[in-house]
Amino acid sequence: MAMLQRRILKRTLEEAKARFNFNCNRIRSPGASFSTVTSSSSSAAAEAPDNVLPQLPPFDYQPKPYNGPSADEVLAKRKKFLGPSLFYYYQKPLNIVEGKMQYLFDESGRRYLDAFAGIVTVSCGHCHPEILNAIVEQSKLLQHATTIYLHHAIADFAEVLASKMPGNLKVVYFVNSGSEANELAMLMARLYTGSLGMISLRNAYHGGSSNTIGLTALNTWKYPIPEGEIHHVMNPDPFRGAFGSDATSYAKEVQDHIEYGTSGKVAGFIAETIQGVGGAVELAPGYLKQVYDIVRKAGGVCIADEVQTGFGRTGSHYWGFETQGVIPDVVTMAKGIGNGLPLGAVVTTPEIASVMAQKIQFNTFGGNPVCSAGGLAVLRVIDKEKRQAHCADVGSHLIGRLRSLQDKHDIIGDVRGRGLMVGVEIVTDRKEKTPAKAETAILFEKMRELGVLLGKGGLHGNVFRIKPPMCFTKDDADFLVDALDYAMSKL
Repeated sequence: MAMLQRRILKRTLEEAKARFNFNCNRIRSPGASFSTVTSSSSSAAAEAPDNVLPQLPPFDYQPKPYNGPSADEVLAKRKKFLGPSLFYYYQKPLNIVEGKMQYLFDESGRRYLDAFAGIVTVSCGHCHPEILNAIVEQSKLLQHATTIYLHHAIADFAEVLASKMPGNLKVVYFVNSGSEANELAMLMARLYTGSLGMISLRNAYHGGSSNTIGLTALNTWKYPIPEGEIHHVMNPDPFRGAFGSDATSYAKEVQDHIEYGTSGKVAGFIAETIQGVGGAVELAPGYLKQVYDIVRKAGGVCIADEVQTGFGRTGSHYWGFETQGVIPDVVTMAKGIGNGLPLGAVVTTPEIASVMAQKIQFNTFGGNPVCSAGGLAVLRVIDKEKRQAHCADVGSHLIGRLRSLQDKHDIIGDVRGRGLMVGVEIVTDRKEKTPAKAETAILFEKMRELGVLLGKGGLHGNVFRIKPPMCFTKDDADFLVDALDYAMSKL
């Protein structure tokens, strides 16, 4: 059965690609191709005509000549020496060799608009000069010594990060990744409450380590191993959820689950405010406020996973949880905190943090001088360049244009998100909301050929994840939407 399904999908992809190329060849002018990279700014308001090839906005930067191994050589070496679980985007994978702000360059020097930011990691821009300078200058003095000695960098970084937090969230633990951060938060919750049961949402992603894989609730990311005391409740998804945007009904289901599926006491509840890997799903308005109250009455702590939504990306707020009007007990973060550095953090209250002093709690690389210097530079750049306000402005423009595109193309089932954390769900039938898996795959490839690198998400891989570096401009947004319009018009 599985082999038959793969054959059908392959045939559908081949047929769709053939139709796409046929339509493109009918309108393409002599000498034009999807690889055209000449720059001109697209109109901020008008839709690009279906027969006009969209062009990247101008960018005053010349990439350095590349003399390294080819894409084929790199791929062969990866297959030989790296684990078979590694995957790559695109039928012919890109060999990305340089990045500058919101753009990436391949081995030939071709420029691409990076609309996925290294999986929502590059917050301030690729190779941002101020962040690079902080990293290099610290590297010249001291790269590593651990927290058994004093060093100002980790303390300075923790002080500024704590100043960004509401309430009594003032104690910082530094780690190396989002998975590590969520592991530590879960450990804190269990130690503090004396309970084991953790609650997370279906469609959530909280990491791929042996413990956080239990919190994750997408079968594509889960190995068949024991998960421990993990409970997955209904996802308050306004587009696909059973109760639409009715937060109260979803919250009641959490209450029922605690009453019927646990001892009545839980260790904690964890949620992303806008689910990242799950396809940019923003939780129903008011959901967290009701659920936090329910969980705290059951003795649990409330954890906000800000690995993707933090640091102003949503535009309206600095932290995603603020969009729901709540203050968590523990906040986890990574990705954008380091602009590409392996850096994560957990911020909690002094009361909860005190339980970690029962034993030795240590992280060899967490908060090392180089990462701390780089992380502090990231926070300063976000403030200096007013990136939160920028995300609100550009994100509003982008979402507006995408919703206009939705009116034109029935294949767009939903446009959702905030700021520069946006999802576009592709469906074959708007009423049934049938995932358009084959069409999404074709569009994904064609957007790359047009010069736009998107992400994909959702259980069925039918959601385009648009989460670029936060220096992404309105001209970039127009180019992206024009390219998507052009590609969809040829399906």
